Amino acid sequence: MSLIRQDDVIQSVADALQFISYYHPLDFIKALHQAYLKEQSQPAKDAIAQILINSKMCAEGHRPICQDTGIVVAFIKVGMDVRWQAELSLVEMVNAGVRQAYTHPDNVLRASILADPAGKRVNTKDNTPAVVHVELVPGDTVEIEIAAKGGGSEAKAKFAMLNPSDNIIDWVLKMVPSMGAGWCPPGVLGIGIGGTAEKALLLAKQACMRPIDIQDLIAKGPDTTLEAMRLELYEKVNALGIGAQGLGGLTTVLDVQILDYPTHAANKPVAIIPNCAATRHAHFVLDGSGAASFNPPKLEDWPDIVWSAGESARRVNLDKLTQDDINQWQLGETLLLSGTLLTGRDAAHKRIAELLQSGQGLPENVDFKGKFIYYVGPVDPVGDEVVGPAGPTTATRMDKFTGLMLEKTGILGMIGKAERGDEAIAAIKKHAAVYLIAVGGAAYLVSKAIRKARVVAFEDLGMEAIHEFVVEDMPVMVAVDVNGQSVHHIAPKQWQAKIGIIPVVQG
Repeated sequence: MSLIRQDDVIQSVADALQFISYYHPLDFIKALHQAYLKEQSQPAKDAIAQILINSKMCAEGHRPICQDTGIVVAFIKVGMDVRWQAELSLVEMVNAGVRQAYTHPDNVLRASILADPAGKRVNTKDNTPAVVHVELVPGDTVEIEIAAKGGGSEAKAKFAMLNPSDNIIDWVLKMVPSMGAGWCPPGVLGIGIGGTAEKALLLAKQACMRPIDIQDLIAKGPDTTLEAMRLELYEKVNALGIGAQGLGGLTTVLDVQILDYPTHAANKPVAIIPNCAATRHAHFVLDGSGAASFNPPKLEDWPDIVWSAGESARRVNLDKLTQDDINQWQLGETLLLSGTLLTGRDAAHKRIAELLQSGQGLPENVDFKGKFIYYVGPVDPVGDEVVGPAGPTTATRMDKFTGLMLEKTGILGMIGKAERGDEAIAAIKKHAAVYLIAVGGAAYLVSKAIRKARVVAFEDLGMEAIHEFVVEDMPVMVAVDVNGQSVHHIAPKQWQAKIGIIPVVQG
């Protein structure tokens, strides 16, 4: 019988969350490097290079891999012979660890959790509460799997109650293209099959946290139905040609992991939850001997990769841009941006729309005319940083505001990640604007291009406030040009056709 102390749980959770904020799992690093070596699509290869460089920078600097430092999810198995020395409940202990980790002065993690989700959506300011699942099992230890799950990948979760005769592989291959690139591929697809609706989703979440071992399975060959399904889906999902960041290429998923559970004869519940390029999870066991310890990968475990935008990149002075300038930009072209940007994401757009529609107008010191808006919610700076990691957020969430912003504020274009929907593309074409993308999963690398940063409006929104950034040589790509052409619509179809396993459906 072991005695588990409250302080050991809190410290272990806090240490785990700090650890995974800046260290990718070694299996992910190796799998991503293999994807980089075999990638033939240059835009996708460049994106993977930036993710790997960012990963090593974060390991060296102990700063977050992604500006979205996640919602904390914990799966805890408590041995029935465990005794506790604690005044808090187990969930309260986990939340105390989260609070300690996310407010650590040497590596502040972004607070993204909002209370009253259907109403005022007020930031809790310390990223609590976590989502905690507890199971009682035989034994005298406490086993904890903990993850910091990014909102962009979580937003792409899919669930269906299929008929017993329906084909799971067909359904997955239909769902993955509908997920777009907002989950920041390449990553891992977690799939849960069986049980009930909520059980399938839990299985999918747990599957995301399993080790990446698909290459071992390819070498060994399948022994079970699920192993055969994993191999088929790994091949066919990659054959969709979506590629890194949705730019078209050979690798969309690094692995497909599947967990199942017995289900009712009338049902076939199936869930997909993707893990993004900021894969963050850890596993530890408490046996009463003290807090858990975590062994970091060695810096030599990261590949030596050098990336630059290249001599062909177009240098852009954001402070002197004209409509004639952006008319010249080509789809898929790399730009290096220097000058002033304004930021804004979900909450800021909602408030801007309310102000414009009410006739009040924008705050006095906010002028978007002739500028670009960057969809970002940065991490707070530490030390001598001007801003913390500041990678792009998923642009499709701002689609419904795009027409209004282009019509009423005079912005020339937007910067985010992933594809735009039909509504936004139509507005971009109508106003001869452009949409640029930065690499999701390279937030610390992107932040190094930001030379100055200050909040100019909506400070109460925290990370969703409007910031003014002064950037120098910030690398981006033209993803939607003034004619409404989208690289995310064109490139995956081209690569799907090149791969040739799955026929391309036109239209």
